[in-house]
Amino acid sequence: MLLSFRVANHRSLRSEQQLLLTPGLSADGPADVDGKAARVLGIFGPNASGKSNVIDAMLYMRDLVQGSLRESEPGAGIQRHPFALAHAAREIPSTYAIDLLLEGVRHTYGFSVDDEQVVEEWMYSYPQKQKHTIFHRTEDVYSYGDHSPDSMRQVEGITESNVLFLSVAARSKQGLVRPVYDWFAGVLDRRPATGRPSYGAGLTVAALGRRGYIERLTALLRAADTGIETAEVITETDAELAKRVADLELDGRYLVKPRKYLVFRHRGETGAFSLRLEDQSLGTRALYEIGIPVFRALDLGLPLIVDELDSSLHPYLSAQLIRLFSDRSTNPHDAQLIFTSHDVTLLGRIQGEEVLDRDHIWFTEKNEYGETELFSLSEFEPRRDENRARRYLAGRYGAVPIVDDDLFAAALATRGERDDGSSGAQDREGQH
Repeated sequence: MLLSFRVANHRSLRSEQQLLLTPGLSADGPADVDGKAARVLGIFGPNASGKSNVIDAMLYMRDLVQGSLRESEPGAGIQRHPFALAHAAREIPSTYAIDLLLEGVRHTYGFSVDDEQVVEEWMYSYPQKQKHTIFHRTEDVYSYGDHSPDSMRQVEGITESNVLFLSVAARSKQGLVRPVYDWFAGVLDRRPATGRPSYGAGLTVAALGRRGYIERLTALLRAADTGIETAEVITETDAELAKRVADLELDGRYLVKPRKYLVFRHRGETGAFSLRLEDQSLGTRALYEIGIPVFRALDLGLPLIVDELDSSLHPYLSAQLIRLFSDRSTNPHDAQLIFTSHDVTLLGRIQGEEVLDRDHIWFTEKNEYGETELFSLSEFEPRRDENRARRYLAGRYGAVPIVDDDLFAAALATRGERDDGSSGAQDREGQH
């Protein structure tokens, strides 16, 4: 389980910010954290406050661990995203670090990178709450703990300066680092704003059928009152295949197999009728797309990171998804959900139940220099019975946009209203 995440100099996150899923966790020593990490954490704040940048930093760390060995050419440097509003930030390394609880043992892993190389990289474990160094790297100089095998020392000789040692060691079958590497490999995400497939959402229709997800997705969509009764896999007919091949202008050298696709059957006035996924409403598609990684996370005990959980979803549906992770009966493997949202109703009660505990609510806001600050609702010591949504909208917790009503109205006014106070209608009449 993820216990904490720290980041500095990534997009709007200039100074070090920490997302803490375990109250009382120390960055410098062991803590009694067994079983206490939050299964759900939500990040709220105004537009452009840096919510998505927190998510982006976590996924950047995952992607670099997974891809630095595969994608980095020797001497090609490292692609990163330092704070853009100060030239000095380009000269400072970007730093990322996590604390994990894996099979009852706490692990700490992190790295600092600049445009050219890995500046520093480290991994520690805490069996019986005693700190063990697995490795520590400062540029191309390495040190190891007493429990690290000699074979790990051989890995440094094949690790380029712009590649993470963890990536190479894991691929070199170093068992001591595999638990941390495998955690990163299991991180699922959903980022609807990027327009590209997310981890966990790209399963083929055939895979959906093999894993039993079609039935579960159907049950989810029916429970959400989408009008869907059943779903089934349809195979492309010979005529449809022939037309597709003709449209693609392919010749006989290419073997084109019939496609399989999902069809959803809806109840209608005159009986059932079928629609493909692309013909469904935006909300139905959003629920379908998030349903797959949710099932995978819950089944396998994986972390799921979602940007804009409330995108195209009713607050009740968002709350139900959150409860799937909060409730141990539906989340026996300790999967974790970390999400961003603008939906303030998730701060309070829905159908009489609190959606989130106060330790599970975090906020982002930007200071006058465009730097994101990340902080927890717990810092305000809210009373159990207070209306969090109302107090948040009233600005009691910060992290709300400061809108100049006059400037906002002027920005939306017609040209005629801005220039001389005349109405838009009069301005248009003068053009005829």
